[in-house]
Amino acid sequence: MRNYRNIVLAGLAVAGTALAAPLAAETVAIRAGAVITDAASDPGGPATILVTDGKIVSITPGHGAVTADREIDLRTKTVLPGLIDLHTHLTGDPGGDFWKEATEPDEWGVVVGAKNARVTALAGFTTVREAGSGRDTAFSLRRGTAEGLVPGPRIVAAGPALAIIGGHADVNGFRSEVNDLLDSGFTCTGPVECAAKVRLASQNGSDVIKITATGGVLSQQGRGLEAHFTPAEMKAIADTAHSLGLKVMAHAHGARGIQQAAEAGIDSIEHGTYLDEAAARAMQASGTVLVPTLMALEGVSEGLGKGVYTPVVEDKIRAVQPLMASLVSRARQFGVTVAFGTDAGVYQHGRNAEELALMKKQGMSDREVLASATTVAAKVLGMENQIGKLAPGYSADIIAVDGNPLSDVTVLEKVGFVMVRGRVIE
Repeated sequence: MRNYRNIVLAGLAVAGTALAAPLAAETVAIRAGAVITDAASDPGGPATILVTDGKIVSITPGHGAVTADREIDLRTKTVLPGLIDLHTHLTGDPGGDFWKEATEPDEWGVVVGAKNARVTALAGFTTVREAGSGRDTAFSLRRGTAEGLVPGPRIVAAGPALAIIGGHADVNGFRSEVNDLLDSGFTCTGPVECAAKVRLASQNGSDVIKITATGGVLSQQGRGLEAHFTPAEMKAIADTAHSLGLKVMAHAHGARGIQQAAEAGIDSIEHGTYLDEAAARAMQASGTVLVPTLMALEGVSEGLGKGVYTPVVEDKIRAVQPLMASLVSRARQFGVTVAFGTDAGVYQHGRNAEELALMKKQGMSDREVLASATTVAAKVLGMENQIGKLAPGYSADIIAVDGNPLSDVTVLEKVGFVMVRGRVIE
Protein backbone atom coordinates (compact mmCIF):
# COMPACT_ATOMS: atom_id res chain seq x y z
CA MET A 1 0.00 0.00 0.00
CA ARG A 2 2.87 2.37 0.83
CA ASN A 3 4.44 1.71 -2.59
CA TYR A 4 1.14 2.57 -4.24
CA ARG A 5 1.10 5.92 -2.45
CA ASN A 6 4.58 6.67 -3.74
CA ILE A 7 3.47 5.80 -7.28
CA VAL A 8 0.51 8.19 -6.94
CA LEU A 9 2.79 11.02 -5.82
CA ALA A 10 5.30 10.33 -8.58
CA GLY A 11 2.52 10.38 -11.19
CA LEU A 12 1.25 13.67 -9.86
CA ALA A 13 4.74 15.14 -10.09
CA VAL A 14 5.03 14.19 -13.76
CA ALA A 15 1.48 15.17 -14.72
CA GLY A 16 1.21 18.48 -12.86
CA THR A 17 3.80 21.14 -13.62
CA ALA A 18 1.93 23.86 -11.72
CA LEU A 19 4.96 24.97 -9.74
CA ALA A 20 7.62 27.38 -10.86
CA ALA A 21 10.27 25.89 -8.56
CA PRO A 22 13.33 28.00 -7.78
CA LEU A 23 16.79 26.80 -8.68
CA ALA A 24 19.13 26.04 -5.80
CA ALA A 25 20.09 29.35 -4.18
CA GLU A 26 18.31 31.28 -6.94
CA THR A 27 17.70 34.92 -6.00
CA VAL A 28 14.36 36.45 -6.99
CA ALA A 29 13.55 40.16 -6.79
CA ILE A 30 9.88 40.97 -6.19
CA ARG A 31 9.02 44.54 -7.19
CA ALA A 32 6.04 45.49 -4.99
CA GLY A 33 3.78 48.51 -5.31
CA ALA A 34 3.07 48.49 -1.58
CA VAL A 35 4.11 46.13 1.22
CA ILE A 36 2.34 45.11 4.41
CA THR A 37 5.05 43.38 6.43
CA ASP A 38 2.62 42.27 9.15
CA ALA A 39 -0.93 42.97 10.29
CA ALA A 40 0.24 45.48 12.91
CA SER A 41 1.94 47.68 10.29
CA ASP A 42 0.42 50.04 7.76
CA PRO A 43 1.25 49.56 4.07
CA GLY A 44 4.65 50.86 3.04
CA GLY A 45 5.42 52.36 -0.34
CA PRO A 46 7.11 50.70 -3.31
CA ALA A 47 9.71 48.17 -2.24
CA THR A 48 11.87 45.32 -3.47
CA ILE A 49 11.80 41.97 -1.70
CA LEU A 50 14.77 39.69 -2.30
CA VAL A 51 14.16 35.95 -1.94
CA THR A 52 16.90 33.33 -1.97
CA ASP A 53 16.51 29.59 -1.50
CA GLY A 54 12.93 29.92 -0.27
CA LYS A 55 13.56 32.62 2.34
CA ILE A 56 13.30 36.39 2.45
CA VAL A 57 16.74 38.00 2.40
CA SER A 58 15.80 41.68 2.48
CA ILE A 59 13.03 44.23 2.00
CA THR A 60 14.29 47.59 0.74
CA PRO A 61 12.36 50.74 -0.21
CA GLY A 62 12.01 51.56 -3.87
CA HIS A 63 12.86 49.68 -7.03
CA GLY A 64 16.55 50.38 -7.31
CA ALA A 65 19.09 48.11 -8.96
CA VAL A 66 19.62 44.74 -7.28
CA THR A 67 21.48 41.57 -8.14
CA ALA A 68 18.94 38.84 -8.87
CA ASP A 69 18.50 35.88 -11.17
CA ARG A 70 15.00 36.99 -12.11
CA GLU A 71 12.40 39.61 -11.26
CA ILE A 72 8.66 39.45 -10.56
CA ASP A 73 6.74 42.62 -11.33
CA LEU A 74 4.03 43.36 -8.72
CA ARG A 75 4.31 47.15 -8.94
CA THR A 76 0.52 47.57 -9.15
CA LYS A 77 -0.18 45.23 -6.21
CA THR A 78 -0.15 45.23 -2.44
CA VAL A 79 2.17 42.49 -1.22
CA LEU A 80 1.69 40.84 2.17
CA PRO A 81 2.33 37.61 4.07
CA GLY A 82 0.55 34.47 2.92
CA LEU A 83 -2.55 33.52 4.88
CA ILE A 84 -2.81 30.62 7.34
CA ASP A 85 -5.88 28.38 7.72
CA LEU A 86 -5.78 26.39 10.97
CA HIS A 87 -8.57 23.97 10.08
CA THR A 88 -8.75 22.27 6.70
CA HIS A 89 -9.43 18.82 5.29
CA LEU A 90 -7.55 18.88 2.00
CA THR A 91 -7.91 15.14 1.41
CA GLY A 92 -11.70 15.31 1.22
CA ASP A 93 -14.43 17.16 -0.63
CA PRO A 94 -17.85 18.18 0.70
CA GLY A 95 -20.77 15.82 0.34
CA GLY A 96 -23.25 13.80 2.35
CA ASP A 97 -22.40 10.33 1.05
CA PHE A 98 -20.94 8.88 4.25
CA TRP A 99 -20.88 5.42 2.66
CA LYS A 100 -18.01 6.47 0.40
CA GLU A 101 -15.70 5.69 3.29
CA ALA A 102 -16.41 2.03 2.64
CA THR A 103 -15.83 2.23 -1.12
CA GLU A 104 -12.91 4.59 -1.73
CA PRO A 105 -9.31 3.58 -0.93
CA ASP A 106 -7.20 5.80 1.31
CA GLU A 107 -4.91 6.52 -1.66
CA TRP A 108 -7.72 8.41 -3.36
CA GLY A 109 -7.40 11.02 -0.63
CA VAL A 110 -3.91 11.89 -1.90
CA VAL A 111 -5.30 12.50 -5.39
CA VAL A 112 -8.15 14.65 -4.07
CA GLY A 113 -5.71 16.38 -1.74
CA ALA A 114 -3.37 17.31 -4.58
CA LYS A 115 -6.26 19.01 -6.36
CA ASN A 116 -7.34 20.86 -3.22
CA ALA A 117 -3.82 21.84 -2.19
CA ARG A 118 -3.34 23.81 -5.39
CA VAL A 119 -6.77 25.45 -5.15
CA THR A 120 -6.10 26.42 -1.53
CA ALA A 121 -2.72 27.94 -2.33
CA LEU A 122 -4.15 29.91 -5.23
CA ALA A 123 -6.71 31.32 -2.78
CA GLY A 124 -3.81 32.89 -0.88
CA PHE A 125 -3.28 30.29 1.86
CA THR A 126 0.37 29.38 2.10
CA THR A 127 0.12 27.32 5.30
CA VAL A 128 -2.71 25.09 6.48
CA ARG A 129 -3.31 22.80 9.42
CA GLU A 130 -4.80 19.55 8.13
CA ALA A 131 -7.33 18.72 10.86
CA GLY A 132 -7.95 15.01 10.38
CA SER A 133 -7.44 12.58 7.50
CA GLY A 134 -6.73 8.95 6.71
CA ARG A 135 -3.75 7.27 8.34
CA ASP A 136 -1.16 8.40 5.78
CA THR A 137 -2.91 10.56 3.18
CA ALA A 138 -2.20 13.97 4.73
CA PHE A 139 1.36 12.92 5.55
CA SER A 140 1.99 11.95 1.91
CA LEU A 141 0.46 15.22 0.75
CA ARG A 142 2.56 17.13 3.29
CA ARG A 143 5.71 15.63 1.82
CA GLY A 144 4.54 16.27 -1.73
CA THR A 145 4.07 20.00 -1.17
CA ALA A 146 7.25 20.30 0.90
CA GLU A 147 9.37 18.73 -1.83
CA GLY A 148 7.71 20.69 -4.63
CA LEU A 149 6.14 17.66 -6.29
CA VAL A 150 2.62 18.95 -5.63
CA PRO A 151 1.70 22.67 -5.81
CA GLY A 152 0.19 23.69 -2.53
CA PRO A 153 0.64 25.21 0.91
CA ARG A 154 2.86 24.14 3.77
CA ILE A 155 0.89 21.44 5.60
CA VAL A 156 0.85 20.88 9.35
CA ALA A 157 -0.88 17.50 9.55
CA ALA A 158 -2.79 15.80 12.36
CA GLY A 159 -3.52 12.48 10.69
CA PRO A 160 -6.43 10.47 12.16
CA ALA A 161 -8.31 12.13 15.00
CA LEU A 162 -8.52 10.51 18.42
CA ALA A 163 -12.10 9.69 19.39
CA ILE A 164 -14.12 7.69 21.88
CA ILE A 165 -15.53 4.43 20.58
CA GLY A 166 -18.63 5.27 18.57
CA GLY A 167 -18.05 9.01 18.84
CA HIS A 168 -17.48 11.71 16.28
CA ALA A 169 -14.49 10.69 14.09
CA ASP A 170 -15.05 7.01 14.81
CA VAL A 171 -16.61 4.93 12.06
CA ASN A 172 -20.35 4.40 12.44
CA GLY A 173 -23.45 3.96 10.37
CA PHE A 174 -22.43 0.60 8.86
CA ARG A 175 -22.92 -3.03 9.84
CA SER A 176 -20.80 -3.89 12.88
CA GLU A 177 -18.32 -5.94 10.86
CA VAL A 178 -17.85 -3.04 8.42
CA ASN A 179 -17.32 -0.63 11.31
CA ASP A 180 -14.60 -2.95 12.60
CA LEU A 181 -12.95 -3.18 9.18
CA LEU A 182 -12.85 0.61 8.77
CA ASP A 183 -11.65 1.33 12.31
CA SER A 184 -8.82 3.89 12.20
CA GLY A 185 -7.08 2.42 15.24
CA PHE A 186 -7.23 5.74 17.09
CA THR A 187 -10.20 5.30 19.43
CA CYS A 188 -9.39 5.01 23.12
CA THR A 189 -10.93 4.45 26.53
CA GLY A 190 -9.23 5.49 29.77
CA PRO A 191 -6.24 7.77 30.41
CA VAL A 192 -3.61 5.08 29.81
CA GLU A 193 -4.95 4.00 26.42
CA CYS A 194 -5.54 7.62 25.35
CA ALA A 195 -1.95 8.52 26.22
CA ALA A 196 -0.77 5.51 24.21
CA LYS A 197 -2.76 6.65 21.15
CA VAL A 198 -1.13 10.09 21.36
CA ARG A 199 2.26 8.36 21.31
CA LEU A 200 1.13 6.24 18.37
CA ALA A 201 0.06 9.34 16.45
CA SER A 202 3.41 10.96 17.18
CA GLN A 203 5.24 7.83 16.05
CA ASN A 204 3.30 7.78 12.78
CA GLY A 205 4.14 11.40 11.93
CA SER A 206 1.46 13.69 13.40
CA ASP A 207 2.52 17.34 13.69
CA VAL A 208 -0.44 18.07 15.98
CA ILE A 209 -2.90 15.89 17.88
CA LYS A 210 -6.55 16.23 16.87
CA ILE A 211 -9.28 14.94 19.18
CA THR A 212 -13.05 15.00 18.91
CA ALA A 213 -13.88 16.22 22.41
CA THR A 214 -17.63 16.28 21.76
CA GLY A 215 -20.16 14.98 19.28
CA GLY A 216 -20.40 16.56 15.85
CA VAL A 217 -23.02 18.37 13.81
CA LEU A 218 -22.33 16.19 10.78
CA SER A 219 -22.18 12.88 12.67
CA GLN A 220 -24.59 10.29 11.30
CA GLN A 221 -25.36 9.33 14.88
CA GLY A 222 -25.94 12.14 17.34
CA ARG A 223 -24.28 10.82 20.49
CA GLY A 224 -24.76 14.29 21.92
CA LEU A 225 -22.76 17.46 21.44
CA GLU A 226 -21.37 17.45 24.99
CA ALA A 227 -18.11 16.03 26.34
CA HIS A 228 -17.10 12.62 24.99
CA PHE A 229 -13.81 12.08 26.78
CA THR A 230 -13.63 12.17 30.57
CA PRO A 231 -11.60 14.98 32.17
CA ALA A 232 -8.89 12.44 33.06
CA GLU A 233 -8.73 11.20 29.46
CA MET A 234 -8.48 14.74 28.10
CA LYS A 235 -5.73 15.63 30.57
CA ALA A 236 -3.79 12.48 29.66
CA ILE A 237 -4.01 13.43 25.98
CA ALA A 238 -2.89 17.02 26.58
CA ASP A 239 -0.07 16.13 29.00
CA THR A 240 1.28 13.37 26.77
CA ALA A 241 1.18 15.53 23.65
CA HIS A 242 2.91 18.41 25.39
CA SER A 243 5.60 16.08 26.72
CA LEU A 244 6.30 15.17 23.08
CA GLY A 245 6.38 18.80 21.97
CA LEU A 246 3.00 18.56 20.22
CA LYS A 247 -0.08 20.76 20.58
CA VAL A 248 -3.65 19.49 20.77
CA MET A 249 -6.63 20.76 18.79
CA ALA A 250 -10.09 19.73 19.94
CA HIS A 251 -13.24 19.55 17.85
CA ALA A 252 -15.78 20.74 20.44
CA HIS A 253 -19.33 22.05 20.21
CA GLY A 254 -21.01 21.67 23.64
CA ALA A 255 -20.15 24.16 26.38
CA ARG A 256 -19.14 21.58 28.99
CA GLY A 257 -16.97 19.74 26.49
CA ILE A 258 -15.26 23.04 25.63
CA GLN A 259 -14.76 23.84 29.31
CA GLN A 260 -13.33 20.41 30.15
CA ALA A 261 -10.95 20.58 27.18
CA ALA A 262 -9.68 24.00 28.23
CA GLU A 263 -9.25 22.92 31.84
CA ALA A 264 -7.29 19.88 30.65
CA GLY A 265 -4.82 22.11 28.80
CA ILE A 266 -6.01 21.58 25.22
CA ASP A 267 -4.43 24.27 23.03
CA SER A 268 -7.27 25.17 20.66
CA ILE A 269 -11.01 24.66 20.43
CA GLU A 270 -12.32 24.07 16.92
CA HIS A 271 -15.90 25.25 16.25
CA GLY A 272 -16.93 26.13 19.86
CA THR A 273 -20.58 26.49 18.92
CA TYR A 274 -22.27 26.43 22.34
CA LEU A 275 -19.58 28.51 24.08
CA ASP A 276 -20.90 30.07 27.30
CA GLU A 277 -19.36 32.24 29.99
CA ALA A 278 -17.96 29.38 32.07
CA ALA A 279 -16.38 27.75 29.03
CA ALA A 280 -15.00 31.07 27.76
CA ARG A 281 -13.48 31.90 31.14
CA ALA A 282 -11.82 28.48 31.26
CA MET A 283 -10.37 29.10 27.78
CA GLN A 284 -9.11 32.55 28.73
CA ALA A 285 -7.53 31.26 31.93
CA SER A 286 -5.68 28.45 30.17
CA GLY A 287 -4.76 30.41 27.04
CA THR A 288 -6.84 28.10 24.86
CA VAL A 289 -7.50 29.64 21.44
CA LEU A 290 -10.82 29.54 19.54
CA VAL A 291 -10.81 28.56 15.86
CA PRO A 292 -14.45 29.35 14.96
CA THR A 293 -14.76 27.81 11.44
CA LEU A 294 -17.70 30.04 10.49
CA MET A 295 -17.44 28.97 6.85
CA ALA A 296 -18.29 25.40 7.84
CA LEU A 297 -21.80 26.45 8.84
CA GLU A 298 -22.04 28.74 5.82
CA GLY A 299 -21.20 25.85 3.54
CA VAL A 300 -23.42 23.18 5.07
CA SER A 301 -26.35 25.60 5.31
CA GLU A 302 -26.22 25.93 1.54
CA GLY A 303 -27.03 22.21 1.34
CA LEU A 304 -30.12 22.28 3.55
CA GLY A 305 -33.29 20.95 1.96
CA LYS A 306 -31.41 19.50 -1.03
CA GLY A 307 -31.10 15.91 0.10
CA VAL A 308 -27.41 16.32 0.89
CA TYR A 309 -27.76 15.51 4.59
CA THR A 310 -29.80 13.04 6.59
CA PRO A 311 -32.73 14.41 8.64
CA VAL A 312 -30.85 14.13 11.96
CA VAL A 313 -27.93 16.12 10.53
CA GLU A 314 -30.24 18.76 9.04
CA ASP A 315 -31.86 19.23 12.45
CA LYS A 316 -28.47 19.80 14.07
CA ILE A 317 -27.40 22.28 11.38
CA ARG A 318 -30.54 24.34 11.90
CA ALA A 319 -30.06 24.27 15.68
CA VAL A 320 -26.56 25.74 15.57
CA GLN A 321 -27.20 28.46 12.96
CA PRO A 322 -28.21 31.23 15.42
CA LEU A 323 -25.37 30.32 17.80
CA MET A 324 -22.63 30.58 15.20
CA ALA A 325 -23.86 34.05 14.25
CA SER A 326 -22.60 35.39 17.61
CA LEU A 327 -19.73 33.00 18.39
CA VAL A 328 -16.77 35.32 17.76
CA SER A 329 -18.31 38.22 19.65
CA ARG A 330 -19.15 35.94 22.59
CA ALA A 331 -15.58 34.68 22.77
CA ARG A 332 -14.01 38.13 22.54
CA GLN A 333 -16.30 39.42 25.28
CA PHE A 334 -14.36 37.23 27.72
CA GLY A 335 -10.90 37.84 26.29
CA VAL A 336 -10.56 34.59 24.31
CA THR A 337 -8.05 34.75 21.48
CA VAL A 338 -9.65 34.06 18.10
CA ALA A 339 -7.52 32.53 15.33
CA PHE A 340 -8.41 31.85 11.71
CA GLY A 341 -9.69 28.46 10.55
CA THR A 342 -12.46 27.48 8.17
CA ASP A 343 -13.06 23.68 8.07
CA ALA A 344 -12.51 23.68 4.30
CA GLY A 345 -13.62 20.32 2.96
CA VAL A 346 -16.93 20.63 4.74
CA TYR A 347 -17.55 23.34 2.15
CA GLN A 348 -15.85 23.78 -1.24
CA HIS A 349 -12.08 24.33 -1.11
CA GLY A 350 -10.82 27.67 -2.35
CA ARG A 351 -13.47 29.73 -0.57
CA ASN A 352 -11.38 29.98 2.61
CA ALA A 353 -10.99 33.77 2.51
CA GLU A 354 -14.76 34.25 2.79
CA GLU A 355 -14.28 33.49 6.51
CA LEU A 356 -12.56 36.86 6.90
CA ALA A 357 -15.73 38.85 6.18
CA LEU A 358 -17.75 36.60 8.49
CA MET A 359 -15.35 37.34 11.34
CA LYS A 360 -15.51 41.06 10.62
CA LYS A 361 -19.30 40.88 10.69
CA GLN A 362 -19.04 39.75 14.32
CA GLY A 363 -17.13 42.83 15.44
CA MET A 364 -13.49 42.30 14.49
CA SER A 365 -11.66 45.07 12.65
CA ASP A 366 -10.00 44.46 9.28
CA ARG A 367 -6.62 44.58 11.01
CA GLU A 368 -7.68 42.08 13.69
CA VAL A 369 -9.07 39.72 11.07
CA LEU A 370 -5.86 39.86 9.03
CA ALA A 371 -3.82 39.23 12.18
CA SER A 372 -5.97 36.20 13.01
CA ALA A 373 -4.95 34.64 9.69
CA THR A 374 -1.26 35.60 9.89
CA THR A 375 0.58 36.45 13.11
CA VAL A 376 -2.00 34.96 15.49
CA ALA A 377 -2.33 31.74 13.50
CA ALA A 378 1.46 31.46 13.21
CA LYS A 379 1.75 31.66 17.00
CA VAL A 380 -0.89 28.93 17.41
CA LEU A 381 1.33 26.70 15.26
CA GLY A 382 4.44 27.67 17.22
CA MET A 383 5.89 29.04 13.97
CA GLU A 384 5.77 32.77 14.71
CA ASN A 385 9.48 33.10 13.89
CA GLN A 386 9.04 31.49 10.46
CA ILE A 387 5.72 32.55 8.94
CA GLY A 388 2.97 35.15 9.30
CA LYS A 389 5.21 38.15 8.52
CA LEU A 390 7.44 39.45 5.75
CA ALA A 391 10.88 39.85 7.28
CA PRO A 392 14.45 38.72 6.60
CA GLY A 393 14.90 35.09 7.57
CA TYR A 394 11.20 34.27 7.28
CA SER A 395 9.85 31.80 4.75
CA ALA A 396 9.04 33.41 1.40
CA ASP A 397 5.28 32.88 1.77
CA ILE A 398 4.02 35.89 -0.13
CA ILE A 399 0.73 36.93 -1.74
CA ALA A 400 -0.39 39.99 -3.69
CA VAL A 401 -3.78 41.66 -4.06
CA ASP A 402 -5.37 44.80 -5.41
CA GLY A 403 -6.27 47.32 -2.71
CA ASN A 404 -5.55 47.46 1.00
CA PRO A 405 -6.80 44.55 3.16
CA LEU A 406 -6.33 46.65 6.30
CA SER A 407 -9.19 48.87 5.17
CA ASP A 408 -11.19 46.21 3.29
CA VAL A 409 -10.33 42.64 4.17
CA THR A 410 -12.56 41.28 1.40
CA VAL A 411 -9.89 42.14 -1.19
CA LEU A 412 -8.23 38.93 0.04
CA GLU A 413 -11.00 36.94 -1.62
CA LYS A 414 -9.25 37.59 -4.94
CA VAL A 415 -5.53 36.92 -4.74
CA GLY A 416 -3.44 37.66 -7.82
CA PHE A 417 -0.06 36.16 -6.90
CA VAL A 418 1.07 33.39 -4.55
CA MET A 419 4.53 32.24 -3.54
CA VAL A 420 4.99 29.36 -1.08
CA ARG A 421 8.49 28.73 0.30
CA GLY A 422 9.94 30.64 -2.64
CA ARG A 423 7.96 28.72 -5.26
CA VAL A 424 5.41 30.58 -7.37
CA ILE A 425 2.06 28.76 -7.56
CA GLU A 426 0.67 29.04 -11.09
